[in-house]
Amino acid sequence: MEAVLPGIKAITREMIALRHQIHAHPELGYEEFATSQLVADELTRYGYEVHRGLGGTGVVGTLKLGTGTRRLGIRADMDALPIEEGTGLPYASKHAGKMHACGHDGHTATLLTAARHLAAEGKFDGTLHVIFQPAEEGLGGARRMIEDGLFTKFPCDAVFAFHNMSGFPAGKFGFRPGPFMASSDTVIVKIFGRGGHGSAPHLSLDPVVASAHVILALQTVVSRDVDPRDMAVVTVGSIHAGAAPNVIPDSVEMRLSVRAFRPETREFLRTRIVEVIENQARTLGTRAEIDYQWRYPVLVNDAECTALAKEVAREWFGDDGVIKDMEALTGSEDFSFMLEQCPGCYFIVGNGDSEGSCMVHNPGYDFNDDCLPVTATYWVKLVEKFLASGPNTDS
Repeated sequence: MEAVLPGIKAITREMIALRHQIHAHPELGYEEFATSQLVADELTRYGYEVHRGLGGTGVVGTLKLGTGTRRLGIRADMDALPIEEGTGLPYASKHAGKMHACGHDGHTATLLTAARHLAAEGKFDGTLHVIFQPAEEGLGGARRMIEDGLFTKFPCDAVFAFHNMSGFPAGKFGFRPGPFMASSDTVIVKIFGRGGHGSAPHLSLDPVVASAHVILALQTVVSRDVDPRDMAVVTVGSIHAGAAPNVIPDSVEMRLSVRAFRPETREFLRTRIVEVIENQARTLGTRAEIDYQWRYPVLVNDAECTALAKEVAREWFGDDGVIKDMEALTGSEDFSFMLEQCPGCYFIVGNGDSEGSCMVHNPGYDFNDDCLPVTATYWVKLVEKFLASGPNTDS
């Protein structure tokens, strides 16, 4: 508990109980009705002006102190995953097939506790917006909140968020300016041929063989078309065709995941992937239909905001509290939509790196309670720093 604020330390047991309560009652994206009600009730009790309904189940709490004109946003996500929990913990999920397997229970509890402390003991001059977002897990809740007027109704000069990350020392902070997390797009491909009996392939146009050629050709997009100093991922994660060994099906469906660190590379991948699929399918006499779904953009951290965020961590937790040489991550995060609209920083907090430490999106995962008071303290100090002498990002 070193470097934890006394006010946070005093309510840590309550924060842990709050996290366990949320963990036991997980809700999927856009279904966070009980969670958002809990958040709204707590913020109201703390004295925040509470607004509900952005992005469906999103909640924004606003606290203004002093006469300062600067405005800061901090975001936490609330949704769970469609996973059957396997932890066996006393506070394990009570809802079959749903689990907080990504730590959003910890994100929510941490921000609520920081909001409570700031309302009671905060020392800042300006406006704080605490943003509780629904549907981060692949459903674009951040984009929907923006479309519902998040930054027009609650203007921010900067916005910050964090994610717990297994594989890094518990309670240590990782920062990186510029591209920090990859874009993520989904491609659904259907290849149409002409089905027939497996004993007479010459009378058919085999979409299975065509799909095999497509899959192999797609491997050259990264290895031969993308600068080796750049990053790109093209993964064929799903393929479905036919139901019998002696029947050539009429069609094949494939699903791809495509990722990049640069918007230019992301654009190029779309062009090249479509070309490869259409041309390979045509060569085998088949036809391809491609549904290229733009999903999450590259997450790009503002350099000045990232420098401030890192400075706060070093001031309160020392150099040892900051992960050295933090690398970019190939996962994706819909906080990227918020950073497209407003400068800010997305960072990680280590969840533990000991043997057996469980990664997110796993039935055995659990947010590390030891990280709660450290991260709540960090939020408090970041708010006080930004709304006192942070970088001038006023619009």
